[in-house]
Amino acid sequence: MKRIALLPEGSVSHEAVAYLLGDEPVELVYHKLISDVFLSTAQGKTDYSVIPIENTIEGSVSLHMDWLVNEVDIPMRVEWVYPSIQNLIGDRQEFISEAGEIDYSRIEKILSHPVATAQCQQFIRQHAPQAELINAGSTTEAVGIVKANPGKGWAAIGTTLGAATHGLDVLAKRITDHDNNFTRFVLIGHQELPPLNRPVEQQKTSVLVTLPEDFAGALHQVLAAFAWRRLNLSRIESRPTKKKLGSYYFYIDVLESVDSVLLTAAFGEIEALGCQVRVLGSYPSFTYQDQEQNSEVR
Repeated sequence: MKRIALLPEGSVSHEAVAYLLGDEPVELVYHKLISDVFLSTAQGKTDYSVIPIENTIEGSVSLHMDWLVNEVDIPMRVEWVYPSIQNLIGDRQEFISEAGEIDYSRIEKILSHPVATAQCQQFIRQHAPQAELINAGSTTEAVGIVKANPGKGWAAIGTTLGAATHGLDVLAKRITDHDNNFTRFVLIGHQELPPLNRPVEQQKTSVLVTLPEDFAGALHQVLAAFAWRRLNLSRIESRPTKKKLGSYYFYIDVLESVDSVLLTAAFGEIEALGCQVRVLGSYPSFTYQDQEQNSEVR
């Protein structure tokens, strides 16, 4: 049975991998910190790790991208897009008014992962502007902290699965600023992932391109190598190499398999310019479908 590392039980990562794998027989290994999720697979303690790398509202999760590039060398095996539905969670009895409604003015602190908090700013400003915002390692960790501190007027932002895991109430449902709030996840691992029981929507290849420092117009020529071959790029982003100020690499997603003759030729042309090309993974990509029901991973 394959072992998969991920953020704590009840997190969006937990919901997302349950959606991806359905009833596949796997063992989930929960970690408090994303660094431990990465290291679990890097050190061979688990077969795969679940990593959120991009969000509709917040964009790239820079810390996670930097880990993929600089800290570990583990290929991406599959990606999928899953809705990040956040809710306000706490003990209903702490906040209930005489009229039987939730009195948000009683909330002293709201705890969550900073990315989740940033996705719910409109709700917080409207309903609980007095609340102190506290960062936690994950949404489900925040729910656990609230559970462990009853009677203090604390609430958390997290998933319905997180609320159920810790035995708390959903005080307000779907409090994210935008309805189209989705997160892109990747499953990383040293082994190929067995085919999933669902149709592949598209193949994608993620690469890092590091430009030569003394080549004016190098980025233009790199992009031209993809453009004239009509290779579609779904993402391009610059990130510091961490070697010296002003030194950057470019993270590029290409909607093509790494086995494609056209993509192989493009890489050859780019390397001929003096650029370094590093393939982070070539993998199937799946998008969440509303009509599909989440299955619980056993």
